[in-house]
Amino acid sequence: KREILGKEGKVISWTKIYVAPKDFKKNVPYVVVLIELEDKKRFIGQLVDFEERNLKIGQKVKAVLRKTRNVGDEDVIPYGIKFKPI
Repeated sequence: KREILGKEGKVISWTKIYVAPKDFKKNVPYVVVLIELEDKKRFIGQLVDFEERNLKIGQKVKAVLRKTRNVGDEDVIPYGIKFKPI
């Protein structure tokens, strides 16, 4: 997914997660968005750095690199693509 880093798009749909997989339980609740990039490709990811009262369909977002979960036994910090409003 490295090719989408820094690209912009818009929110097509979103949902709030209350029951999460084991590695993400400490983050609940969190928002996951379906976004469409300018080239019409669609991706799903977590939304970060936002105020829920401002969350809406059509919101412009940008793909950013963020920590995805806590450091494991191997002391490696896992990073991945998330989306933030612009």
